[in-house]
Amino acid sequence: MLEFTSDLPQQIAGPYAISRPLPPYRGILAVDAKDFTGRPAIEHGAVSRVVPELLRTALIRAELRDLWDERMFAASTGDGYVFGFDPVRAPFVIHPLVSTLEEVLTDYNILSHGTVPIRLRLSLHIGPLPDTGDEFSGNGTARNDTHRLLDSRPVKAVLASHSENITHVAAIISERCYEDAILGGYTGRHRDHFVEVAATVDGKPFSQRAWLYVPRPSGPLHDGCPSTAQEAVGDAGRVPESDGTHQSTDADLRPVSSSAPNGNVNTGTVHGGQSVGNYHIAGDHVEDSKAACLRGWQGDRIRGSKYQGRQ
Repeated sequence: MLEFTSDLPQQIAGPYAISRPLPPYRGILAVDAKDFTGRPAIEHGAVSRVVPELLRTALIRAELRDLWDERMFAASTGDGYVFGFDPVRAPFVIHPLVSTLEEVLTDYNILSHGTVPIRLRLSLHIGPLPDTGDEFSGNGTARNDTHRLLDSRPVKAVLASHSENITHVAAIISERCYEDAILGGYTGRHRDHFVEVAATVDGKPFSQRAWLYVPRPSGPLHDGCPSTAQEAVGDAGRVPESDGTHQSTDADLRPVSSSAPNGNVNTGTVHGGQSVGNYHIAGDHVEDSKAACLRGWQGDRIRGSKYQGRQ
């Protein structure tokens, strides 16, 4: 009787069947070069090689050489680079690495006469990921979310709208990393350096709260604005509770629809200036109202009511 052997891989263990230990928690750092697909094909190989070198240089300059030497499941993504690290080092990745990477890119772009400057998006996350030591190492939801954050609209909008001569790095940090490293007070940057956004990705079922950090801004930071009219209603579409000074009428409850293609719609008093902008720069395309949702300049945060004290 013939015996058959199978080279098929082991069956994937189904979720929710039995309890198993979580993989170790890892920090995940990923970077992408802006406008990579918009560059001539002859430049792609050179950019793919220089991005990890720029990252390594920044780590060394920030006195974080050990993160590079001990990196886990490192891989080139073509237009970027990703690797895992011990999550206890996350505060140092936020600062001083991000600001040091800005300095390294500034130096590189000044010296790269006659070439298109390299500008990087950076995402940082923390989560359980297996480190099996092979080519499939480091796969899991936490890694997927890191790349989604990297491709999200708010961080792309920053580099699309800020000066390429000043702003070379825009970082987006996951909510988990923000809570642990920044709100916990472990990072050498005050929480007011970070701007809350809704991270969404075009064509992907992904939406997470995240935080922008731009060490050298040259324009407004963008909020994660709703992408549909229904979402845009949100809390703004609800009738506020009466404070005794206004009697609700049927007119208060009627839905209101307004539109202003390529313009502004004002439903109340506007203090200061207004602007609307759509940005399409090479490979990073940011459109509709999301590109013009402003949180102000970094560090200029308003806490409480901005009308406090006004009569």
